Amino acid sequence: PKFFKAVLTNYQENVQKKMADVQSRINMLQRDYMKAQMEVMKEKTFYPDANRTMRVTFGQVKGYVPRDGARYEFSTDLDGVMEKYVPGDYEFDLPAKLIELHSKKDYGPYGKNGRMPVNFIATNHTTGGNSGSPALDAYGNLIGLNFDRVWEGTMSDINYDPSICRNIMVDIRYVLFIVDKFAGAKHLVDEMNLVYPKSKKKK
Repeated sequence: PKFFKAVLTNYQENVQKKMADVQSRINMLQRDYMKAQMEVMKEKTFYPDANRTMRVTFGQVKGYVPRDGARYEFSTDLDGVMEKYVPGDYEFDLPAKLIELHSKKDYGPYGKNGRMPVNFIATNHTTGGNSGSPALDAYGNLIGLNFDRVWEGTMSDINYDPSICRNIMVDIRYVLFIVDKFAGAKHLVDEMNLVYPKSKKKK
């Protein structure tokens, strides 16, 4: 408690006001920056400031090539999680039950072709504060939850490059898998109206 109080006091007395002053100047300069862009790029459509209002962005599920010799696919699965498993590590340790479910391929109705989808990326333009936002398909169905951006796309607040900027979302099938198979709370899933992709008719 004493250490925390000392850190908090130091922040309030020596950091907080300075940060607020700097942020205030940044906010004013942002107006000049936006004005300059609108004067130079007259053919471009600029969206209004959506601070404190609902923001909707759209994009396409898509991988990308950040540099020569490197290509990132649009999705990851539980196999990749297991590849990163490091027992006892604060970041990459895994619970025994998840390891068991993976070894048995016990994914319930949420897996696909023997694999359990985990995350996927898309060209949606997101920013700080968008974590937890729902990702909907073209029909309004919930397919994931936004939580991050790829490393190459962290500059997108300043310059959005559609060739490399990708937001990262957890696949809703993985969320359901965790709730049902891992946490044993299938009764919660039973309360939901799950929508499954329509199978294509064979010609």
